[in-house]
Amino acid sequence: MEPEDQKLVVLAKSARARTGAAQGAALRDLDGRTYAGATVALPSLQVSAVGVVVAMALSSGSRGAEAVVVLGDGPGGPDGPDGVADADLAVVRDFAGPGVPVHRGTPAGAVRDVTPT
Repeated sequence: MEPEDQKLVVLAKSARARTGAAQGAALRDLDGRTYAGATVALPSLQVSAVGVVVAMALSSGSRGAEAVVVLGDGPGGPDGPDGVADADLAVVRDFAGPGVPVHRGTPAGAVRDVTPT
């Protein structure tokens, strides 16, 4: 894993640990700025960690992403417990286009695979 992507792992892991959320995510935009966030699970608001970091990037004026990291307990299904929902991959694709690598891993920060959007 590239050093810049490893920094995203540290940011995602920290965001998740601070909040105790199901997932933490981090995104690096085309200008090298990074955004980190965690799952929001309120009775009146549900946002995935990927949704949080994409919203942060968009609201900061970012025009795309170079890479995304998602760590933690995922939606399960065919991707396993640390998977990334298809909806989250679609959010990254809508924001940044196809081909953005989404690194997926465990709560401890062990990256298991990379899926391009």
